[in-house]
Amino acid sequence: MVSVIIPVYNSSKYLRECIDSVLKQTYKNLEIIIIDDRSTDDSVDIINSYKDKRIKFIKLKKNSGVSICRNKGIDLATGEYITFIDSDDYWDIDKIKKQVKFIEKNDYTFIYSNYAFLKNGKKHITHVPKSITYKEALKNTTIFTSTVMFNMKHLKKKDIYMPIIKRGQDTATWWKILRNGVTAYGMDDVLSIYRVGKSSLSSNKLIALKRTWDLYKLENLSLLKRIYCFNCYVINAIKRRL
Repeated sequence: MVSVIIPVYNSSKYLRECIDSVLKQTYKNLEIIIIDDRSTDDSVDIINSYKDKRIKFIKLKKNSGVSICRNKGIDLATGEYITFIDSDDYWDIDKIKKQVKFIEKNDYTFIYSNYAFLKNGKKHITHVPKSITYKEALKNTTIFTSTVMFNMKHLKKKDIYMPIIKRGQDTATWWKILRNGVTAYGMDDVLSIYRVGKSSLSSNKLIALKRTWDLYKLENLSLLKRIYCFNCYVINAIKRRL
């Protein structure tokens, strides 16, 4: 069983494409946990239009943020593997099949993959390293949330809970796991696609820079270590866009 967690907030524009990409996976043993964060658009109507028994739909009582949504999904997950997809992303049809094969063959704890981003209608592919440790991850925030899969035979749910912070929850979680001696392994397949919008938090470069700097503070790195890792992070971010 693979548990797929989808946090939703006012995502009606792309939500159906996201959910369809999960339902159409060639790997069928899924539970799809959708957490709505008090959407005010048509997102809830779109979710309710699906009748697939694999879907578990939960509406939060108040708007709480993406960390709370994902953590609620983690609490409800029953699969041996847990994976995430954001509501404006979509997957390659073989994403889960390929990842389950990769993670089982090698008995890995934490895996991720290449991905593509859509900007102004053009697709740009991002290639990820074959593996990444904690020290390497501090200098390279290359792991994209919608490509991640966790092997829960080797992790507890508390290990993958996301911190309640405004930005960078996913990166902070990867660092927490890797800090405990886990190495994450990358797949050389483009398995997930996300959109870069003008108003997107992740598309604002200044916000992204500040987010990463603030995450270093949470890691209690010394000032010199922060500066060193930050410079490496900027260089790697530029390389990903070349």
